[in-house]
Amino acid sequence: MSQQFYVSPEQIMKDRADFARKGIARGRSVVVLSCAAGIALVAENTSNSLHKIGEIYDRIAFAAVGKYNEFESLRQAGVRYADVRGYSYDRSDVTARGLASVYAQSLGSVFTAEQKPFEVELAVAEVGATQAGDHIFRLTFDGSITDERSFVAMGGRSDRVTEVLRSGWRADLTLGEALRLATRALAAATAAPEAVVGPGGTAVTEPDGVAARAPDHPEAPAPVAAVGLEVAVLDREPGSWRSRRRAFRRLRQDALQRLLEE
Repeated sequence: MSQQFYVSPEQIMKDRADFARKGIARGRSVVVLSCAAGIALVAENTSNSLHKIGEIYDRIAFAAVGKYNEFESLRQAGVRYADVRGYSYDRSDVTARGLASVYAQSLGSVFTAEQKPFEVELAVAEVGATQAGDHIFRLTFDGSITDERSFVAMGGRSDRVTEVLRSGWRADLTLGEALRLATRALAAATAAPEAVVGPGGTAVTEPDGVAARAPDHPEAPAPVAAVGLEVAVLDREPGSWRSRRRAFRRLRQDALQRLLEE
C-alpha cells in the first residue's frame, strides 16, 4: 500500500503563488495612470486584435497582463455583470469598486479551490468628473485588491516601471505628457536584459560569457516603440463624438504619434 505524502497548506499556497508570479513576470507591462484629461491606459502589445485593454461600461475600463484566454474570460464576465446590473437597477450603480469586488472573489476562489491559479493581474479604472473622483483598482492572481490613487504598473519588471512613474507623475499632467511618461517607463523596464537563471540559482551564460537572454515568449518584454503600443483613454469630458456617457476611446496610431511628439 503506497503512502501519501503530506503537504502543508502553506506550502501549497506558496507553490501556487510562485507559479502564478512566474507566468505574470513573463508578460509585457501595462501602465494605468490618472491625468488632467482622464485616465490613460498604455500596454506593450504588438497585436491589433488581441487586446489587453478594453471597455467595460460607460466610464469603466479594464487592463490586464498574463494569459490572454484567462483575462479575456474575466473581461467578458465583467461586461456581462455591468450590463445586467445597469439594466436591473441603474447605470450609476455600476462602479469600478463593485466590479473589482466581483473579480477579487472570482480570482480568490480559483486560487484556493482550483488545481491551477489564474496567471493574470488586472486593473479596473473608473474616471470621475474630477481627478479626485478617479478610481484605479489593482487585482492580483490571489484575489488581493488595492486601491491605487494615481497610477499602477503591472507585468514584467513592474517595480522598475513604477520607479519611473513615481519620479515623473504629477496630478496636472496633460494627456500627451502622461503618454510620454508611460512610454518612457515601459522603455526603461526593457533597457537591460534579464539573465536566465539555471539550476541552483546560477545565471546561464552564452559561450562568449554574456548572460543568456530569456527564450522567446509571446509575452516576453521587448523594446518599446510607438508601433508596439496599445493605448486607450477614459476621457473626463467625452464630448459628443460618440456619447457623453461613454468615456472610453482607443487612440489610433497617427493620433498617438502626434501626442508623443508634442
